[in-house]
Amino acid sequence: MRNLILLAALVASALAAVVQVPLVKIEPYRNRLIREGRWVQYRKDREVRRFMMSKQSNAASAGQYVNDYEDEAYVGNITIGTPQQQFKVILDTGSSNLWIPDITCGTKPENCSAVPTCHGILCQFECDDQACCGAGPNYTDSCLLQAKFDASKSSTYQTNGRAFIIEYGTGSARGFLGQDTMTFGGIGEPQLAVPNTVFGQATSLAAFFEGQPLDGILGLAFKSIAVDQVTPPFINAINQNLVDLPVFTVFLEHEGDQNGVKGGVYTYGGIDSTNCGPVIAYQPLSSATYYQFKMSAIASGSYRASKGWQVISDTGTSLIGGPKAYVSGLADAVGATWRDDYGVYIIPCNAKIGTVDITIGNQVYNIDSSNTIIPLGDGSSNCIFAIFPFSSGGFGPSWILGDSFIRQYCNIYDVGSQRVGFAKSLQGK
Repeated sequence: MRNLILLAALVASALAAVVQVPLVKIEPYRNRLIREGRWVQYRKDREVRRFMMSKQSNAASAGQYVNDYEDEAYVGNITIGTPQQQFKVILDTGSSNLWIPDITCGTKPENCSAVPTCHGILCQFECDDQACCGAGPNYTDSCLLQAKFDASKSSTYQTNGRAFIIEYGTGSARGFLGQDTMTFGGIGEPQLAVPNTVFGQATSLAAFFEGQPLDGILGLAFKSIAVDQVTPPFINAINQNLVDLPVFTVFLEHEGDQNGVKGGVYTYGGIDSTNCGPVIAYQPLSSATYYQFKMSAIASGSYRASKGWQVISDTGTSLIGGPKAYVSGLADAVGATWRDDYGVYIIPCNAKIGTVDITIGNQVYNIDSSNTIIPLGDGSSNCIFAIFPFSSGGFGPSWILGDSFIRQYCNIYDVGSQRVGFAKSLQGK
């Protein structure tokens, strides 16, 4: 018996892997709506929706950080099922669930005739909201252009039976849970296969998924914040000894105006020594929920704040978010001006500004202008200053270090040791 256990351990070790999966750069939803002249109205609709959600939420969920993915710029491929069905997903360290559209997504229920708007917001067949039902035949199918999972075509699919719902600021993804083999990486790409993965099969999606060049979300944070306490796919891979190390590394290409081009690499099971320099330092997590840790200070030019805050590393956010007073100080230091209708700070694209300096532990990490001045999307000579005011409402992290930080420094998510490491990105400017 002992020999059999040893043999099984050796087989598992031999099968463990380090897999590098490429990303693709996409146009952020915010930029698309700005370009189409719809961003201002979208923001108004979103705020109404958030107000309605806050009226309905209970104390247990009040502190949960919600990401609308409006500025996300990178997607990667996964597959689910046997044979494989491929999906483009946001690989998100700020959430913990995997979901993709089900084959039934976008099919209007017989008992719900959704109206075009509900309190100024697209209804999206949310039939539990009685104000949205029974008032007209018009509706918007947010699943129309997305790839959809067909369980009947997978020989490894297992039913689960539980419902799921994930709320966003502009709606929800809702449906039911299933179980199947999924792979990090698409067809023809390097792959890490993870059997027995529980995932969401969305039967309806929030309005902001309409026309988006992505199909779903793959959460990479901890099980403690997963909806329905589902084991996240990478944690599942670790539990099955499918990776060399309980670590993944994120390398992101520098921002640019081109879309549909190479966007970076996720390395599952190890550290990316091809695109990233030596690890500068690790910072222990203060909470194994998100990848949350302590940030000591932030500065730019003559402005410096050193109160100390909780911060998360979040690949699902393209910008850096923080408390309004500190963000305002940074914006003033670089000459950025607030544009209220867009909800961002604006700065000339050719502005010559210094670095934004973030202190974590005993190290100072300098973010240069190639990562803090990013395209606005409206065809003008103005760009976005990549730091925005964000309020946690007294719950959760005070700052979000999104892709603007991660492009400058590869982030190494050490799940096993519950810490995050930082290494200089080796890419050219």
